[in-house]
Amino acid sequence: MQPLRIALAQIAPRLGALDENLERHQTLLAEARAGGAGLVVFPELGLTGYLLQDLAAEVAMRLDDPRLGALAAETAGLSAVVSFVEESADHRLFIAAALLEDGQIAHVHRKLFLPTYGLFDERRFFAAGDLLRAIPSRLGPGIGLAVCEDFWHLAVAQVLALDGAQILINVSSSPGRDLAATNEVGLGTATSWRTLMRTYAQLTTSFVVFVNRVGVEESISFWGGSEVIGPDGAAVFSAPFYDDGLYLVDIDLAEIRRSRIGLPLLRDERPELQVRELDRIVAERAGLASDSTADPDAAPGLDVAPPVPAPTSSSGRP
Repeated sequence: MQPLRIALAQIAPRLGALDENLERHQTLLAEARAGGAGLVVFPELGLTGYLLQDLAAEVAMRLDDPRLGALAAETAGLSAVVSFVEESADHRLFIAAALLEDGQIAHVHRKLFLPTYGLFDERRFFAAGDLLRAIPSRLGPGIGLAVCEDFWHLAVAQVLALDGAQILINVSSSPGRDLAATNEVGLGTATSWRTLMRTYAQLTTSFVVFVNRVGVEESISFWGGSEVIGPDGAAVFSAPFYDDGLYLVDIDLAEIRRSRIGLPLLRDERPELQVRELDRIVAERAGLASDSTADPDAAPGLDVAPPVPAPTSSSGRP
């Protein structure tokens, strides 16, 4: 089996400059093709920049936008993951990642989890996606797409792998934080992401491709550090921090078979057990069933036990 060459496009898109960013994507697709890449991955909102806020509606594209079609046309004999603001038919805006293959839009993933903590305020400007699917690919193995925060939720990687994904791709716009923290690489954010990537790769016995942007937007710095992790949890390649560039990485797809036969974790998963217990948890949280984890002596409406009266003596005094 021939190795698959992946091009990690660790770029710094210009905020709100859709046409300029589209041109950069086309240039990098041509460069990746010339370098023998079969798959090119761009970061979250690589076509628009991240801190859009009220600019989001101005740069949004519907899936039938001719500019997106022109970009897809550049993928003859190639696969690419690009990210942009998608406008739906009912005019909701989504952070989206699309798999483009052989001149077509093969699949679109809408970001499921929109952070609203710390410096993030995505839910104010975007709608959350509600569909999670692995998709077949011209590359051979199934592809699972996720966008940044999606991978901070355990079920995403697991569902994609159980649905047939063998390459999990996360596109990100992760800002650098915790510079002063003592950790593996001198950047707390990078340490956290690398822990996630290695864990998901090993638990799903899949390749994990993480592409993070670089550059600065309104004093917020994005750290890059894009990676490819093998199905054994070991790093195949780690891009440098903060450097804009196109990085070519070769992976051996036969490693997926070796890992899944040697460590059959996906085979031994029990999704039917999870579905049963999740149905119970959803019903309990919605008040449609009694909470099996609650204290049976709890006061009405409170999942805490009522105060216990102080013991009294035989004379009736406390």
